Amino acid sequence: MAHDNEFTLLQERRFLPFFVTQFLGAFNDNVFKNALIILIAFQIAASDPTRSNLLINMSAALFVLPFFLFSATAGQLSDKFEKSRYIRWVKLLEIAIMLGAAAGFMLNSVPLLIAMLFMMGFHSTLFGPVKYSIMPQHLRPEELIGGNAWIEMGTNMAILLGTMLGGILIAWPRGHLWVSCAVITIAVLGFLSSLAIPKAPPAAPDLKINWNPASETWNILKFTYQNFTVFQSVLGISWFWFLGSVYLAQLPNFTKLTLGGGEHVVTLLLTLFAIGIGVGSLLCERLSGRMVEIGLVPFGSIGLTVFGVDLFFATPASPPQGELLGMLAFLAQPGSWRVLMDVVLIGVFGGIYIVPLYALVQQRSAPSHLSRVIAGNNILNAVFMVAAALIAVALLDQGLNIPQLLLVMAIFNAAVAVYVFALVPEFLMRFVVWILVNVIYRLRTKGLEHIPDEGPAVVVCNHVSYMDALIVIGCCRRPIRFVMDHQIFRIPGLNFIFRTAGAVPIAPARENPEILESAYDRVARYLEDGEVVGIFPEGQLTKDGELGAFKGGIERIVRRTPAPVVPLALRGMWGSFFSRRYGKAMTHFPRRFWSRIELVAGEPVPAAQATSVLLRERVMTLRGDRP
Repeated sequence: MAHDNEFTLLQERRFLPFFVTQFLGAFNDNVFKNALIILIAFQIAASDPTRSNLLINMSAALFVLPFFLFSATAGQLSDKFEKSRYIRWVKLLEIAIMLGAAAGFMLNSVPLLIAMLFMMGFHSTLFGPVKYSIMPQHLRPEELIGGNAWIEMGTNMAILLGTMLGGILIAWPRGHLWVSCAVITIAVLGFLSSLAIPKAPPAAPDLKINWNPASETWNILKFTYQNFTVFQSVLGISWFWFLGSVYLAQLPNFTKLTLGGGEHVVTLLLTLFAIGIGVGSLLCERLSGRMVEIGLVPFGSIGLTVFGVDLFFATPASPPQGELLGMLAFLAQPGSWRVLMDVVLIGVFGGIYIVPLYALVQQRSAPSHLSRVIAGNNILNAVFMVAAALIAVALLDQGLNIPQLLLVMAIFNAAVAVYVFALVPEFLMRFVVWILVNVIYRLRTKGLEHIPDEGPAVVVCNHVSYMDALIVIGCCRRPIRFVMDHQIFRIPGLNFIFRTAGAVPIAPARENPEILESAYDRVARYLEDGEVVGIFPEGQLTKDGELGAFKGGIERIVRRTPAPVVPLALRGMWGSFFSRRYGKAMTHFPRRFWSRIELVAGEPVPAAQATSVLLRERVMTLRGDRP
């Protein structure tokens, strides 16, 4: 059974053990990493500051290096082997690494600790591809958004809490012992939780491993590029990590040098940022109606830019003079709450931005290659994060202060968004559809799982208003190529959506036989390519709210290219501004706002049985007495 909401998903054995396992892995990474960095900063820096800076930067680089070296191999291993067993192997490796780290802490051996940090980066690299590729095997398509929301929220909270715990433990008396016990305990708990993860069959059991990381990385990126939408989604995810790494890296100095805040203020801002990402991630499921709604990506990107720019204007012209402010003193400063709200909302819109992209990659990648696609994504993420660090250093060296750097990043984000949405207008089209449908109506759906997840299909629906095609397009997981009257296709404003959605304009034979024949040819090509075609068999909007006769075009389509036909029914659209209840559509004063409507799907009808009479009966039954 599909879960009722994003919270009940945590009660499911097919998700909870995996969630706990990945949370503990990210948590342990950051307990160990921060404890090591603080150890270097406070113990070695006291005697040799130059060596301390070298070791801290070396540690950061060595943790990221495995993502470049081993991601391609990790993606292959995750695709080749049964995933729950593979996860347990990785968790056993984590226990061994943490035993080595404990030895490093007890012996006060910085070289051994740095070597173990590299190994933890290796561990994270091995776990990265399976982290996202196992979810489509255990979750229903409508649960992917909720699952990814919890993973993003959990990862960010684990990073925050692990960073805080590592700093606290290493500062205690006998901190080496406390950190050693903590990292081993967390690793053991992670292995124990992995034992409860259900089996996930290998996606490509016959895969021959290519151990050459360079050539395999190139192969993965070439394969990912073949699906242009997936590749652009991967680039979008990498851009998020570019932007996020700049914000997180600058936050401590931004707090100290610009806001005049001390360590507790840094912790407050980091906490609010992580909470914001968690809230935004969980909001995705509510905003998207439990489907992979890529229209939320532009929404998230707009929010990142708006509140990134506002953060620049919210910062004081000069920091308070004197000692660094504690948390309460900072909150008492004029404008501090605006800064806090900007940080929270940057996190919220970051969560809204990133969750649909991960879900889209999972949904539209070939299952046999998903782990390798995720591995390629991880490689690009690492490249973008390194580039972010280099660009930030270069801009600061050119004389920018930190608020100006953050403003430049917000403007960069707007430019990147415009570029990506120009390349893949489907993102912008879905955003426009999402805005229209969610602002004007309260929509409920039922039975959309009857639309096949793959392969050709035709959906037929009653035609009540000019919004009908947009509602169906916005509700269905797969792209639907609607056949529609050529005059509706040309409506200004909506034409962009219809063109981007691959709609097929059609005209009656008596009006334009060339458009008619071209439409039938294009529909046949869509079905031959395994796509979903949508039709309003009535041929025109209803004038009285009743279901008109279905024309014979649907029979001609499925005779030429056989495909199952899924009946759909829209309920509650009669009387809307876009219907003809009060005369010509879109000319009368709107009498309803945010009204409740429904889209219901029935079981597919085989092509051989798909007559216009039978399909009309099915749609009539689904519609009931609510036109």
